[in-house]
Amino acid sequence: MIPEKRLTTNEDMRIWIESTTINSLVDFVTVLADSVKGHENTDYEEPMNKAIGPTMQLLKKINDLIDKYPVIQDTNTSRFGKVEFRDFYDDLQTQSRRLVATAYPSLNEDQIEELAVYLYESWGNKRRIDYGSGHELNFICFLYGLHVYKVFDLERDAADLVLRVFIEYLRIMRILETKYWLEPAGSHGVWGLDDYHFLPFLFGAHQLATHRHLRPKSIHNEEVVEMFMDRYIYFGCISFINSVKSTASLRWHSPMLDDISGAKTWAKVAEGMIKMYKAEVLSKLPIMQHFYFGNFLPCPEGISPPKGDHGRDLYEEGHVHNTWGDCCGIKIPSAVAAHEAAKQNRNIIPFD
Repeated sequence: MIPEKRLTTNEDMRIWIESTTINSLVDFVTVLADSVKGHENTDYEEPMNKAIGPTMQLLKKINDLIDKYPVIQDTNTSRFGKVEFRDFYDDLQTQSRRLVATAYPSLNEDQIEELAVYLYESWGNKRRIDYGSGHELNFICFLYGLHVYKVFDLERDAADLVLRVFIEYLRIMRILETKYWLEPAGSHGVWGLDDYHFLPFLFGAHQLATHRHLRPKSIHNEEVVEMFMDRYIYFGCISFINSVKSTASLRWHSPMLDDISGAKTWAKVAEGMIKMYKAEVLSKLPIMQHFYFGNFLPCPEGISPPKGDHGRDLYEEGHVHNTWGDCCGIKIPSAVAAHEAAKQNRNIIPFD
């Protein structure tokens, strides 16, 4: 079956939050996170596990697509997203089914069709040229589906799914965010964890949960961040944020990260991240109304019937905004855009 969007009401959300489907998804994320405790970014299996290699090749092919669609330099272009992203997205969407079929020959036609949706939904929204934690969730669903369909074995592959696959996905997303000035989808501004991502902080905190010396407050030490940004995901995230929001300190432009840094241990941060992910991503209707249910992510009984809108962009109409800036209601220029514009010596006031 082709995945469908089903969550449209608060009652739908209540059923979803109490469902076995959400618990299975949270369990999957938790297993991945636990698998990297005490591991640095390069502590992956050698040689590469059987199913990991084709996945890395799939990501390489997606990465190669970016070069086909350079940004046309235009001094009159706005600080919002670059329209060339739409060409990249169209190409990726067209190729997604073939990419999945080539990488995973054991899958049947229905499984390929299903997984292709999650794959191309993982890279942002074509119309709005934005990206957020809901798109990131699609990539986790893609990996989860491959696990359910027995492509991945979590006992063997869990750590590599984070240290190889997810880190590569994050690397490619940083390129897309920077090159095409992707706007933050549903950003809460300074009241959010990050403009784009959540899971790198969750996985990164688990990496550090057993570290004997580093503490959460270390993110305020520029030398420590520079020293560990390539060794731990969390410090890499802080380094990226600092690079594009260099006009003020972390406590001003990212007060939630500043608050979290006050925790005594990374283990506490890691524990809180799992709870926060369920509460702030998986339990928010403005995000989850765009969530797809399919065979490996079955829709809980009692949720609103499908409206036949798989092919319709719910960013256009018929979706919910509960608070300012939720989901997609207000276009927000990215800090990346402001930073890159400043580098080009253009007269745009940084918006971070």
